[in-house]
Amino acid sequence: MSEQIIIKESIFEKARKLIREAQDKIIIFSSDNDELNRKILEKEKINILLINLAGKKDFQKQRDSGFNQVLAKIAKEKNVAIGINFDEIIQASQYEKPKILARLKQNIKLCNKNKLKMKFIIQNPENQRDIYDLKSLGAVLGMPTWMTKTI
Repeated sequence: MSEQIIIKESIFEKARKLIREAQDKIIIFSSDNDELNRKILEKEKINILLINLAGKKDFQKQRDSGFNQVLAKIAKEKNVAIGINFDEIIQASQYEKPKILARLKQNIKLCNKNKLKMKFIIQNPENQRDIYDLKSLGAVLGMPTWMTKTI
């Protein structure tokens, strides 16, 4: 497995430059800006789009998970996996955690519908978990068996 690099950027030009410099690595892109995520997904070659679920404000009838059917379709065409920020789940407060898990569940449904792969991204070494724990969490949240195999 080749080296992974996580690029967190809020300006498209800087993100593009960093992505182009790291073409030989597995590129994980993350941004809190949904429009930037879409632009990067459409125009650049990345391997995993890491969607941050904390700190978002839900709509009245739908959760704001930072991921929608348009992004799912683009990710499918470009063969990009969707990343789950595991550190975010572990470090969330007792009030934020259920919201994050609900948004994650919504994203899992979208990924399943579009046959997209999902991966847990763990940056903090103390949050490292056994692969079976991650697969179990995925199954509880509604991941089908084919999706938990590739975690």
